[in-house]
Amino acid sequence: MADHSEAATRLRRLVLDPLVAAVVYPIYYTFAVLPVGVASMLGGWLGRLVGLLAPKLTRRALANLRRALPELSPERHRAIVWGMWDNLGRTLAEHPHIDHLWDDTKAGRIEIIGGEHLRALAASERHPSLIVGAHIGNWELCPSICARHGLTMTLIYRQPNNRLIDYLMTGRRRMGAGRFLPKGREAARAMVETLVQGRAIGMLVDQKLNDGIAVPFFGLPAMTAPSLAQLGLKYRCPVLVGRTERLGGARFRVTVTPPELVPDTGDRTADILAYMTRINARLESWIRERPEQWLWLHNRWPD
Repeated sequence: MADHSEAATRLRRLVLDPLVAAVVYPIYYTFAVLPVGVASMLGGWLGRLVGLLAPKLTRRALANLRRALPELSPERHRAIVWGMWDNLGRTLAEHPHIDHLWDDTKAGRIEIIGGEHLRALAASERHPSLIVGAHIGNWELCPSICARHGLTMTLIYRQPNNRLIDYLMTGRRRMGAGRFLPKGREAARAMVETLVQGRAIGMLVDQKLNDGIAVPFFGLPAMTAPSLAQLGLKYRCPVLVGRTERLGGARFRVTVTPPELVPDTGDRTADILAYMTRINARLESWIRERPEQWLWLHNRWPD
């Protein structure tokens, strides 16, 4: 069985991954040479097309919606899913332009609320902190926004299985935005080192973690990574929560909350659960405001 699995992995890496990259790279660089508004619109169209061509993923998103928002009608569920595919396609198409969206002042593409919190952190010689968010709107903007406010972070992300796609995406992300590390043991060590050295960590905390803790999310238990609360408690560093809303086309509002400390009552287990419940509730409220802008494709709740 192990030999069969290893052979399948080699086949994927040597044959399938390059074939996928041969399709993705030209599309990506086509988006790069188009004006960002045109690229975003085309990306939305392609995203909806993928939704039609990937019915299994669309069914998963609809199932998640029925669990999380059962009070909505089936028609509304379908509308949210097609909006999700549109937002996802736009987000990918905007990726080559991510470092320049802030420069487009005439178009007024980015409005930011709470930028002073980032500037205050950056002004400190030592600023150990945790900056967290979710897959809402164009979440890829967050590292660039932080960098524009003088804050360079160590960012933890889920690495794509296709290393060629990972190279393409992280190569663009690394343009001044910070240090990117895939989830795993190396990232866990790096997070501790980063805080000890007095620097910031960025992470998205809305994905399922099988060995996490069960935390309410849309009224359902969801396996959630506790590392945010664990690090906040141990190192007493402030937590800032951010979101990116798509206001229409390639226009966005970025909101950063004031820094806060993880409450410490002395009961570590209870404090971690209480804080992660608080974070999930905040993310849930934002998702409810703009459900079509969250990535409902996550297998967030167990069957």
